[in-house]
Amino acid sequence: MWAEESVIYQIYPLGMCGAPFENDGVQAHRILRVQEWIPHLEKLGVTAVLFNPLFESDTHGYNTRDYRKVDVRLGTNEDLKKVCGALHEAGIRVIFDGVFNHVGRGFGPFRDVLKNREGSPYRDWFYIHFDGNDGYNDGLWYEGWEGNYDLVKLNLDNPAVCDYLIDSVRFWVNEFDVDALRLDVAYMVNRNFLKRLRYETGRMKQDFYLIGEILGGDYKQIVNGEMCHSCTNYECYKGLYSSFNSMNLFEINHSLIRQFGSDPWTLYRGYHLLNFADNHDVTRLASILNNERHLTLAYALMFGMPGIPCIYYGSEWGVKGRKEDGDPSLRPALDEPQWNDLTAWISRLTAAKKGSEALNYGDFRSVLLTNRQCIFERKSEHERVLVAINADGNDYMAHFDAGCGRAVDLITGEAHDFGGGSLLPAYSAFFWKCER
Repeated sequence: MWAEESVIYQIYPLGMCGAPFENDGVQAHRILRVQEWIPHLEKLGVTAVLFNPLFESDTHGYNTRDYRKVDVRLGTNEDLKKVCGALHEAGIRVIFDGVFNHVGRGFGPFRDVLKNREGSPYRDWFYIHFDGNDGYNDGLWYEGWEGNYDLVKLNLDNPAVCDYLIDSVRFWVNEFDVDALRLDVAYMVNRNFLKRLRYETGRMKQDFYLIGEILGGDYKQIVNGEMCHSCTNYECYKGLYSSFNSMNLFEINHSLIRQFGSDPWTLYRGYHLLNFADNHDVTRLASILNNERHLTLAYALMFGMPGIPCIYYGSEWGVKGRKEDGDPSLRPALDEPQWNDLTAWISRLTAAKKGSEALNYGDFRSVLLTNRQCIFERKSEHERVLVAINADGNDYMAHFDAGCGRAVDLITGEAHDFGGGSLLPAYSAFFWKCER
């Protein structure tokens, strides 16, 4: 499928476009700014844009009020239609954030329940007890997501709720030609609903893709032939930065061997999980790495390992932001994209990834591993690429059996001879495509 060869660019639109945190009800057209970023996206080489919540909400987008109306702070449905059309015209696919586990307190059916209580036709859309009380003193109790009463949990065992959500996705496909969904907290979403969503979206649009958010545990809970096609690879996200901070590349390689190695017990061989160095929920890579010289190496590792790489807006030129400073610090307003050495490096990684059968579909095998250096093989039917990383501040001479005499680095285009050992300069990374 198209997604398996993609490089995704993630945008948190309420943040990037400078919308106020609280929904002020003032009609704006901020989402149109995304059109100005399209030349940057093309130069960077991304093939799909993942939008975090776009639809009318109380504050941060995940407390939805209306699934079929673009948030007034961002614009109108017509504005979003223009943006999606411009992205598609540039050959860039569009992914929406599907927030189906919960809604905001401003969601129409929930407002009806607060007003009409037991008499509301929507009383069974939520998990409600009328003999209790909630944190807002509504005179009733309802289940919120992980105890957050501003996120009202939907009853996905109710066919009417499922019909409403499926019809909303159909609206997105018909109105905006959306190509895929990122499913918020998919690990909590009713499994029968996920199965129906997979079936229905497959009928709506050929090659429609579902990426589920899951933090830990067995990803196959939701990634399988009946539910999601892919999911967030949080295990390797953690390994990406902490391997460099602790100067222990055994950590990320252990995860990659565990997930994608050749042994029959490996977990996700043949799957294409979503890889990321940071996102809207975690500290930016440029803020979490102890050594800024590791930035380029972490991205090289992410693009070289199995999966679909995803770049978070601004991180391609090193924007910083820490989780402990609050979510808004992770989701800043950016007037225009910037280009520096890191951006140029990532653009070369995207070109290498998109043009390589082995990097898109190849198996994983660890070839050489020390605390500060690693070399692993990505091998497909017609191509073999060796990904080499030196995280140390000193040069390293690597001696290993490359299985061939010469190669070309997919990042720089330079030839490489394996004879007599392979020099890895300090803080370097290579994608050596081996001669056949």
